Amino acid sequence: MDRMKILLVDDEYEFVTTLAERLGLRNMNVSIAMDGETALGFVENDPPQVVVLDVMMPGLSGLEVLEKIKAMDSKIQVILLTGHGATKDGIRGMRLGAFDYLIKPIDIDELIEKLNEAVKSMA
Repeated sequence: MDRMKILLVDDEYEFVTTLAERLGLRNMNVSIAMDGETALGFVENDPPQVVVLDVMMPGLSGLEVLEKIKAMDSKIQVILLTGHGATKDGIRGMRLGAFDYLIKPIDIDELIEKLNEAVKSMA
């Protein structure tokens, strides 16, 4: 089976690098973007299967990035990460085409389960 191809998008360097390392240890092919513009470059040049996308970022917001990703390739699944009390952003994201949303701090096992579900839904 091919390695799952994931793009993590979050402006918190320590969070995103630690998460990438943990997913990499689970044999996933992980790329990192620290902002929305960089993420869109990845999607255009080396599309992932799933994007794990923080909603609150400087510059382009996660919801703006979600809309642009879906316009570029509607098959790419997007899992949003929201902070405490930002459930409305997650729900809005679902309306915009997100596969699901998780509230930070995230549980790695729950994220992996969602990643697997997202990839299966593409088949």
